[in-house]
Formats: sequence, C-alpha cells, structure tokens
Amino acid sequence: MTKKMNKYNGKKLSRGEPPNFSGQHFMHNKRLLKEIVDKADVSVRDTVLELGAGKGALTTILSERADRVLAVEYDQKCIEALQWKLVGSKNVSILHQDIMKVALPTEPFVVVSNIPYSITTAIMKMLLNNPKNKLQRGAIVMEKGAAKRFTSVSPKDAYVMAWHMWFDIHYERGISRSSFSPPPKVDSALVRIVRKQHPLFPYKEAKAMHDFLSYALNNPRAPLDQVLRGIFTAPQAKKVRQAIGVKPETPVAMLHARQWAMVCDAMVRHVPKVYWPRRKR
Repeated sequence: MTKKMNKYNGKKLSRGEPPNFSGQHFMHNKRLLKEIVDKADVSVRDTVLELGAGKGALTTILSERADRVLAVEYDQKCIEALQWKLVGSKNVSILHQDIMKVALPTEPFVVVSNIPYSITTAIMKMLLNNPKNKLQRGAIVMEKGAAKRFTSVSPKDAYVMAWHMWFDIHYERGISRSSFSPPPKVDSALVRIVRKQHPLFPYKEAKAMHDFLSYALNNPRAPLDQVLRGIFTAPQAKKVRQAIGVKPETPVAMLHARQWAMVCDAMVRHVPKVYWPRRKR
C-alpha cells in the first residue's frame, strides 16, 4: 500500500485552510456497504476510484473485490485510520488530496463513493460533464434531493440533461439516516451510473450539446416553438417539432433526453455554426 501514485496525482494542495467538505457522514451498515459495491458490479478486472474514503468502511470491501483501489481522502485523521486498517492491502493506493483536484484515472474505471453532500453537484460534474473520460459505471451515495434531481426523466438543469446523453443514471433506493455516523440532517439515496453502450449524442460534439441545452433550458417554462425559433428557420422548426412529436406550446421542461438529442442533431446538421448558441461564461 502506498500513499501516492504519480499516474493518478492531481494538483498539489495549497497551504492554508482545508477545503470545505462539510456534510460527510460515515456509513457503518455492513449490509448496505456490500450492496453499494454490488450495485457497481465491481470485479477483479476493475480499477475503482473512491472519492472521500473516510475511515475505510467501503475501501476495505473494495480492496477484496477490485484489481486496484484509489482511495481519495483529505482529512489527516482519516488518512491515519485508512493506513492502519489497510495494512497489507497491496492493491490500495491512498491519495491524500482534495477531492476536487484529483486527476481522474486515464484507464477505464469505476467510481464507488459516499461523497460529501456539500460538494455533490461539483463531484458529479467532474465525473460526468466530459463523456470522453474513462468512467464506465458507478454507485454513489448522496443527498436524496440531489439524487432525485439527477435521475429525473426530464431534468430542468442543462448539465444534468447533458449527462443523460451519455450515461444512464438510476435512483436505486433511499438510505436511512441511521446508517450513518453522525446521522445526516437530510435523507440519503444510492445512485447507480452506467455509461450508455450507444450514446444519444457523439462525444466529439459534447460542447455543442452543453451550449445548446444551456440555451434551451434557460427558462424551463418557455414553449418549445419559442426556443426552436431562436436557432432554426420557421420551416426547420416545424420539421423538428414533427420529428420529436411535440406541440409548439409544450414547455421545454417536458422534453426527455432522446428528444433533445434529436433537436441538437438537427442543429448540428442543418444550422450554420455561427448561429449555434454559446454558454455564458
């Protein structure tokens, strides 16, 4: 077992105050821990990334199932607990780093984590915004409200809708507060992620999709025809509506991922790039 592996090292931590990772609660329910690893379908062929390893409750099980485990943790007391608990586990690398600065593996990997609730969205963006990374699947414990938002059939957040172009994101089950120590003040849930075998939109056009959805879902209550007319000519907009089977007055928040993929594909194919929407930075 080693503290660091150069291949996976992210940026160096800056001196001073530690990152604000409040909202982390440690799981102690052994049955639940095994279920989480099962949901990620971890096998001896897998490299597993664990973000926020804590005191190693999940890490220990992962070390028995996976080929390699990259356990990321910032808190020094937790690092010491991990080192003690995992003595002799040669397939575990403990990375003493800020979760948000760690470099994702350059080989295919699985993520299994009980993540800090205060940075849930930031972690999900790090994992899912770029479909060209090597994430294959995962099982993540998070705040229940975020889990519901990320797994909605018609998410209102543009970045969440974009994730659904490349990944299947499933709400598996709620998790009792009594499964944690200390118990969180909010309900929790387990979310399973699987990379789509057949993506709804090409990886190479990920930026175009993110920009398009940022524009299209800027006002979730806006009628579809209003959004389409901002990009397409009137005849083109009519053909697009007919292709996806949606009425002009339908609020854009009602559309699902496959419909948005068809609309963005029509834009890429038939609209000059100069007229494509751009995200505001």
